Amino acid sequence: MRAHRAARRTRPKSAAPITVLILSAVLAGCTSAPRTASSGRWQPKPGTDWQWQLSGRLDPTVDVPVYDIDGFEHDAQAVADLHRRGRKVICYVSTGAWEDFRPDAGKFPASILGKGNGWPGERWLDIRRTDLLGPLMESRIEMCAKKGFDAVEPDNMDGYRNRTGFSLTGADQLRYNRLIARIAHRHGLAVGLKNDLDQIPQLEPDFDFAVNEQCAQYDECADLTPFIEADKAVFHVEYEVPVARFCPESTRLRLSSLRKKYDLGTWRRSCVASPSAE
Repeated sequence: MRAHRAARRTRPKSAAPITVLILSAVLAGCTSAPRTASSGRWQPKPGTDWQWQLSGRLDPTVDVPVYDIDGFEHDAQAVADLHRRGRKVICYVSTGAWEDFRPDAGKFPASILGKGNGWPGERWLDIRRTDLLGPLMESRIEMCAKKGFDAVEPDNMDGYRNRTGFSLTGADQLRYNRLIARIAHRHGLAVGLKNDLDQIPQLEPDFDFAVNEQCAQYDECADLTPFIEADKAVFHVEYEVPVARFCPESTRLRLSSLRKKYDLGTWRRSCVASPSAE
């Protein structure tokens, strides 16, 4: 979810937009394998092409080195199939909002559920309560690891900039986001910083890549430069801006940019002319 505007984000169910959201060789025509960081975790580099699909039947045939899919809705077999096709696979989970349609929804105490975040059945979480949320998020991220995912995309990582029902501060958000990164790393997974542009200077060292929505539409893409300068990929999506308008600048900035529809189905248009997994 984007901060500092009315919430707009993606979710695994099809929804209308709201105004302010290692294999050694790559198969199926991709040019080279993703590198691995010295830590042993996957480390995607700037310019890596990708597919983000959070709704509809999974299409594993898009010729890109990286897929980002819903962690709950896909099993280990789906992840293994993508691996056989030479893909690295990112696990989408929400870490900052409660979702009533998830199988673990009943484990979240009512005391940590805040205001709705603009999507039916979803409410902000009191990220200050790491005593309660830490074990819950550990379970979600452990699920991703057990299914064989390579990385985690934790969503709703910028609650402090939204009307959550809690008095969250920037310090609260930094503490929580770093906790999520530590949990992911403990399970051997790379982890991406989702949106939260204002805290990139502080958080870039803790994260392995970034995921951004609509930085071109709001003239914010330069804010993601710290990740590129650290040789880390920025997986970026626009929904409303035509590719002809944002791809030249995205290419200059070395972002991994796509045009997608709000439901995040199979449809995509990529700015990456020569896909590379490096």
